[in-house]
Amino acid sequence: MSKKIVAFGASNSKNSINRKLANFAAHQIKDAEVNLLDLNDFEMPIYSIDREKESGIHPLAEKFKAILRESDGILISFAEHNGAYSTAFKNIFDWISRQEKDVWYSKPMFLLATSPGARGGRTVLEIAMNKFKFMNQNTLVDFSLPSFNENFSETEGITQPDMKAAFLEKLALYEAALK
Repeated sequence: MSKKIVAFGASNSKNSINRKLANFAAHQIKDAEVNLLDLNDFEMPIYSIDREKESGIHPLAEKFKAILRESDGILISFAEHNGAYSTAFKNIFDWISRQEKDVWYSKPMFLLATSPGARGGRTVLEIAMNKFKFMNQNTLVDFSLPSFNENFSETEGITQPDMKAAFLEKLALYEAALK
């Protein structure tokens, strides 16, 4: 039986390296049906309590939550903007967190990050892990890929052997949680 994985790069860049990493990672999962989302398809007004009171939950936030609900697992690769989430992700997160207490439906989550730099988005990944561990009682696995342009190939994936081995170890933990 195939597993339904929803995956996305937490960025609205058309050439997002985090979307590339999310796509690669999701397609490494055995027997997976991957739904690769583009955050540009979920662009909404900036969340505010006043807007919610006036108009209710935005329909795109409801659609995003429905996609999460129908999945068996969630895979996110975070872009780091000034040491935190991208505005595109944070706005979606703000909207979807208003609908139900269980934002992620207690689905196993594989949280990744990459950047062109040597830290590989580690700061935003730490923020996400620290936040999501209180929002999801299921398995949370994380992986950071530093220096994306030197350590990733669109045809081969992760090219550095030690990093590839570390990724596969984390992937195995995530896959085990999907069963």
